[in-house]
Amino acid sequence: MENKFVGTGVAIVTPFTDNLEIDYKALEKQIEHLISNNINYLVVLGTTGESVTQSDEEKNDLVNFIKRKVNNRIPIVLGLGGNNTTSIKNKIHQTDFNQIDAILSVAPYYNKPSQEGLYQHFKTIAKASPVPVILYNVPGRTGSNIQAKTTLRLARDFENIVAIKEASGNFSQAMEIVKNKPSDFIVVSGEDALTLPLMSIGVSGVISVVGNAFPKEFSTMVQLALSNNYTEALELHYKLIELIDHLFMEGNPAGVKAALTHMGIIKNNLRLPLVPVSEETNQRIGELIKKIQQ
Repeated sequence: MENKFVGTGVAIVTPFTDNLEIDYKALEKQIEHLISNNINYLVVLGTTGESVTQSDEEKNDLVNFIKRKVNNRIPIVLGLGGNNTTSIKNKIHQTDFNQIDAILSVAPYYNKPSQEGLYQHFKTIAKASPVPVILYNVPGRTGSNIQAKTTLRLARDFENIVAIKEASGNFSQAMEIVKNKPSDFIVVSGEDALTLPLMSIGVSGVISVVGNAFPKEFSTMVQLALSNNYTEALELHYKLIELIDHLFMEGNPAGVKAALTHMGIIKNNLRLPLVPVSEETNQRIGELIKKIQQ
């Protein structure tokens, strides 16, 4: 299956300085950390990147910096979604898609559209976008679920809707999509802890959070699963699972920023309303990292 979004994508964090400006020095360090450890593509301006607390100017500067530093070494996926369809369409028309390989578009949050509303929303985005579109279903954050029938309808009706990041945690829904999808449409996991079991039912990879901290281990696990080597993949899954649980214990990206601080890559700074994890969780994350690195 030839598809640049098979494998491990990482939703990159946005490091901040102590005065909460974007820390470009740390960001460059993080980009090199990811690329040198064999991730397949980068997702910019996702939830993990705290995009909702960045101004349009900051977002543009951040994306341009990442484009320069990545320099076509791996594909870049741009987070571009929201709950105002017309606003997203306008944003697409204003975006420079040079070096952008796809957009990741989250289901509308807060206003809770019907399935037909979701279909019409993504139809508008698909028609406006000059690059492929990856749907993002994350009911825990949006308050609405893109049902399998809606995902399949979108996959069949629009050639440039090429994938879904499925983070519903619903295995029946994931199986229905995998079973009935067009052959060139892919399903990727949106949950690190469920990636390996989801791959066993035909999911093609992940857009990961823990991959920020352990890109080599997590991408190796995914490649082993793609090669049907579940014995070795399972070893890596269980090596990382307790850390993954702790990374999400007090919300994302607070957990993974704590991990990257322990690893000396970034400072543990977040913009409100997000705050660093508690001292207890932070200490346990540090212990788990040492254990994995042994």
